[in-house]
Formats: sequence, C-alpha cells, structure tokens
Amino acid sequence: MYKLLYIFMLTISLVGCKENPGTSPEIAAQEISNVITQMTDVMIHDVTNPPLAARFFAYTSLAAHEVVALHDSKVPSMQGRLNEFPKIEKPSIAGDYSYPVAAVLAMYETAKKMQPSGKLLDGLETKWIDSLQRAGFSKLVLNNSLQYAQAISAQILSYAKADRYNRISNYPRYTPLGTDGTWYPTPPGYFAPVEPNFNTIRPFTLDSAAQFKPVPPVAFSADQKSAFYAQMQEVYAQDLSQEKLEIAAFWDCNPFALQDNGHLMVGMKKISPGAHWMGIAGIACEKNKASVAKTVQVYTVLAIGLMDGFYCCWDEKYRSNRIRPETAIRKYIDPKWKPFLQTPPFPEYLSGHSTISAAAAVILTRFFGEDFAYTDTVEERFGLKARKFSSFQQAAEEAGISRLYGGIHFMDAITNGQQQGELVGKLVIGKLL
Repeated sequence: MYKLLYIFMLTISLVGCKENPGTSPEIAAQEISNVITQMTDVMIHDVTNPPLAARFFAYTSLAAHEVVALHDSKVPSMQGRLNEFPKIEKPSIAGDYSYPVAAVLAMYETAKKMQPSGKLLDGLETKWIDSLQRAGFSKLVLNNSLQYAQAISAQILSYAKADRYNRISNYPRYTPLGTDGTWYPTPPGYFAPVEPNFNTIRPFTLDSAAQFKPVPPVAFSADQKSAFYAQMQEVYAQDLSQEKLEIAAFWDCNPFALQDNGHLMVGMKKISPGAHWMGIAGIACEKNKASVAKTVQVYTVLAIGLMDGFYCCWDEKYRSNRIRPETAIRKYIDPKWKPFLQTPPFPEYLSGHSTISAAAAVILTRFFGEDFAYTDTVEERFGLKARKFSSFQQAAEEAGISRLYGGIHFMDAITNGQQQGELVGKLVIGKLL
C-alpha cells in the first residue's frame, strides 16, 4: 500500500515539474527583444522589403505567443482570432522544461527557417543556450525546452506555409504602365516594384485586402490649376528646416537606399518601418518592466497589425498605381529637383509608413496608455540622434509627415494612410484582445 502510494506521489511530482522546474533561474523579458533585434540585423543583411519583414516578425512572435498561451491563462491562444489559425497541440515532453526558454527558442527556430539568411541566427541561438547553462539551467531542461520549441515552431511554420506567399513567385512580373500619372521606377537604383502581389496572401485579421479601401487619390493632372499640381507644389516648395530634415532622416527606414561613392553604388544599412516600430515596442516593454508574457503578447499583436497594415496598404498601392513626387516634379516643374530622401521602389498612394505607424500607435496605446512618454533610441546605432515623444500617437503623426518632408509622398497619401492604419489597429485590437 505504502509502495503504491509512493509511486503515485512520485508520478504526480514528475508530471507537475515538467512545466515549472522550480530550481531553474528566470529569464528576462529582454531576451524576447534581443531576438527581434537579431532578426532585424538579418533583415538588413538580406535587404528584406517592408511587407515581408512584417510577415517574418508576425510568425516568429506568434510562435512564442503560443508557447506562452499553453501555460498562462491570461494569454489566450490565437485560435478563433486569426484567420484559419489551427489548434496548437501541446508537445509531450518527457522531463522538465522551461516554457519561457521554450518561447524564446521557438522564435529562433521559426526565424531561422523563414528568413533567407536565417542560418545566421544558428550561432546566436547556441550562444544563448550556453549562457543559460552557465546561469544555472540544467542541460536536460534546456534540451527539453528546445524540443518543445521545435514542436511549436513546426506548427507555426505549417500555418505560415499555407498563407500563399510561396505562390507569389509564380505570378507574371509586374510591368509599369508607362502612362501619365502612373508609377515608374525611380533613381538611383531604378528597382523593380516591391511585392505587387502581396494582396494575394492570407491576412491575419482582415476579411479581405479591400476591407478598409481608402478614397481614391487626388486625380492626376498636369494643369497648374489642378489639385494634383497643388500637391506637387506643396512637396516641391517645402521649407526644409534642420528640424524637418532630422525628422525625415529619423523615419526614413528605406532598406533599398543607395549611396553613390563615385564609381560605385553602395547599399546603406537601414531598417524597415515595421522593424522601427518593433524596436519602439521593445523600448516600451522595458520601460514598463513588462513580464515575458506581456512582452510576447505586445510583439505578437503589433507584428500582426503591421502585417495586415502593409497588406491593405499594398493593395491600394497597386490599384491606384500613382506616380511618385520625384517623377512628377521633374517632369512638370523642375527637371533637376531631387527629394531629400531616396524614393522607395513602389507606387506612391497610400503612404506605407503612415499606414503602419497609425496602426502601431493604436495597438501600443492599448497596451501602455495614451500618455506613454518615451525616448526612441532605435536609430542610434545607425548614427541618428534619439527623439523624445509624449505618446505613440505623436510619434505616428511625425512618422507620417516625415514623408512629406522627405519629398517621397503627397499629402493625401499620408492623411488617408493614417486613417486606414487606425482602422486596421482597431480591428486587430478588437479581434485579438
């Protein structure tokens, strides 16, 4: 009888300790942010375009989110909240593991397979695991946590594979129309248009790419009395103070920027707009002293909002297919004019940065409040001074107007992009929170 009771109690003890080793140290929420930063570095290496970068962030964060959701009742699974999202099966692990460690490792395992140069994360993941062992985690717990992470990551990667992004390469190459008022490749790179078929993949929360279809852009006209010509003049005649130039440079975030070094064009190291906002999320989480669970949730909801923001914005870009200020102003006002910022390689309307910044501000405000003041240091490592903001909304508005200062967008693309982004942000919050 006592022997049976002992075996029963031992079994309960072993099962109970699988999810809570107890003797293992805790990991800091900053570890989640570190993976996001490392992903961003790989994106810079790969020159990842803005919509695709958001897609990588979303699925990678989602892997960590679902690990946490299986262990924290305050963080519900995304099943029933995201389009076609499956029930995530909890892995059966024979032994102790740490789910916070598994959450971080699930991010590594997902990013490694999704990003073109994801192998660059291999060494960083190994180095992190080694640091955990030195900090007091047992090799058994770490191995089991990795197995757990790989099982969750495999399910997320299967979900990602079904979003139809892998079909995009089969579509015919996009050809500029060459008609008055339509987009045409811009100097100095004259790159082909980025992601003209992004609206064919599966969104996370939207019913369709056109769910928040904006009003049409101001109609093109070369008439000097027209509304379009007035918009050209507004860009052309901008009085660019030092403050405006600093704002434009701070929010540039153009992965395709080139620098002319005489006989050679050199790519400049710049992050995408979405990566900038993921960095802001990390700053907010650190200031808020957010837990691992909250940090994972913030990144996941934000990344999903960024992806769906780009999704509907890109749908409009290739519908309206509007000419960039650089092309229009050179043709109709001043053939020698150059914008302060290099023009990104895709149509003008809507402004992508305005759209996703507005969505991000709505989402981050939901987590941290309307008057959350912070210092944005994201661009410091790229040689730009930090900027202080009294709220996420203020930052989003500055990000939008920076496109006018930079000479790469007309004003209606900015204001209507902000409206679209707010709608996306509110939808994401309503469905996920």
